[in-house]
Amino acid sequence: MFEQREPETDEGIQDETTVAAYEMMQKKMRDDGHLPVAALLESGIRSGVALEIGPGPGYLGLEWLKATEGTRLVGLEISPAMIAIAEKNAAGYGLSPRVRYEEGNAIGMPFNDGVFDAVFSNGSLHEWESPGLVFDEISRVLKTGGRFCITDLRRDLSPEIYRYMYESCEPPAIRPGFETSVKAAYTRDEIMDLLGSSHIKDWHVVAHPYGLVIRGIKN
Repeated sequence: MFEQREPETDEGIQDETTVAAYEMMQKKMRDDGHLPVAALLESGIRSGVALEIGPGPGYLGLEWLKATEGTRLVGLEISPAMIAIAEKNAAGYGLSPRVRYEEGNAIGMPFNDGVFDAVFSNGSLHEWESPGLVFDEISRVLKTGGRFCITDLRRDLSPEIYRYMYESCEPPAIRPGFETSVKAAYTRDEIMDLLGSSHIKDWHVVAHPYGLVIRGIKN
């Protein structure tokens, strides 16, 4: 759809108006069954302690906790405003004892080596300041045998898919942000180049009509 990549923010969503609109969009995606919980489960992310990068209002991670047993979640989020909403939503789900949110940047995660059984993220890859460094950090904090699953938009959406997704964005106030996110997104080949230069060696990238799914295991 867009040939040249145009980087978006690397500071997350901070202002109250945009935070509120984004939360409404994510809630609608949850209610419509469009959050990629199935992709996480299909990637073998079903147990242990998981790290979610950029959880935003928290719905994906909370739905994953609901779908699994005995699991725990840590959310690493750059926006304090989003953390406040995610904590409120966790309480609403009754899942506060199983999740905690920390403020931080994924290019320098505040965690020890090899502490997570899984890492996942949805819709934040295009905002990562240095994706190669984040992939290296994912490798560092994963246990040996740990799995990861990163899902995001793709910049080379077909015009028909782009139009459908744009017009489906609710509330409408979020639509300009959707456009900038698509422009900042990566293609499959670009992600493969980044992963090929990272510390992660076992990975697979799938491009579907609506986005990218990146899966792998730390060996």
